Amino acid sequence: MSGPTGPWSTDVREASITRRTRETDITVSLRLEGGPVDISTGLGFLDHMLVSLARHAGLGLRLTCAGDLVVDDHHTAEDCALALGQALDQALGDRRGIARFGHAYAPLDDALARAVIDLSGRPFASVDLGLRRERLGDLSCENIPHVFRSIATAARLTLHLDLLRGENDHHRAEAAFKAFALALQQAVAITGNDIPSTKGTLT
Repeated sequence: MSGPTGPWSTDVREASITRRTRETDITVSLRLEGGPVDISTGLGFLDHMLVSLARHAGLGLRLTCAGDLVVDDHHTAEDCALALGQALDQALGDRRGIARFGHAYAPLDDALARAVIDLSGRPFASVDLGLRRERLGDLSCENIPHVFRSIATAARLTLHLDLLRGENDHHRAEAAFKAFALALQQAVAITGNDIPSTKGTLT
């Protein structure tokens, strides 16, 4: 991973993460400037959401996970999110030149989601999706907000994510991932050559 080489320019920002525990074995390759997207977590709905996140954020993302799905989906969902957040943090480096802030609305038919991001270096997430179903495909709905919180923790970002309306839980969840993606794309964009903080650091 390299930082900006001059005003309004940057080298490729990328990171590779390996996370192995007794519960999961994960590899992540992330490129903020785009690239191939290939996701295989063992959870079809999580794959669908992470592909959507990568595509709409303009990321190159390869993520594979072998998890203890014989137990349940929690460890896989949580650890994939932590590894992705860690890769994002590593790819951002000292966060020099980034826009830092991003906000977006994303509709999907009946659903409308709003995401606001600050790549502040301070982990915080307020996530209110109002999902009503127990599961979406093979992913427990309670784990969907947990995915966002885990990304925020590991990436050291502040996230406010809300579902403003919607009836269909698939639409609600997907709109949330798309709004997060669009806001993230804004926040990681290179807009200058300074660290965007009055403190002089985002670490």
